Amino acid sequence: MTTFGTAQWRGGLKDGKGAISTKSGALKDVPYGFAARFEGQPGTNPEELIGAAHASCFAMAMSLGLGNEGFTADQLDAKSEVNLEKVADGFAITKIHLTLQSKIPGIDNDKFQQIAEATKKGCPVSKLLTGATITLEAKLV
Repeated sequence: MTTFGTAQWRGGLKDGKGAISTKSGALKDVPYGFAARFEGQPGTNPEELIGAAHASCFAMAMSLGLGNEGFTADQLDAKSEVNLEKVADGFAITKIHLTLQSKIPGIDNDKFQQIAEATKKGCPVSKLLTGATITLEAKLV
């Protein structure tokens, strides 16, 4: 499978403006820029999009892992917090913290944690983000 996203940028770093879109149309000309990335202004930024991609990939992969073990989740709520930090040669994504709140009938915590850890390692987006330390906090509710 191959898909794509696009980005357009006009202007300088701090005063410029950009827009992102996805092949599916789920995102269409969504604004992004320096102020959204570094100053908390409205709009999105690459780290937020990576977080959403990671959380969604992890939730889907967790569903697969559960299914392989005979479980079906009533609910999986995943969040991926992405830390962009200043490093010696610029900026880097150094840490990602995954949290998972789950409702899964019939599973015990040990089995749940085992599947969650395996999912963290096997999720395609986690594999992509190997330059960052990825931590996981998984809870059954």
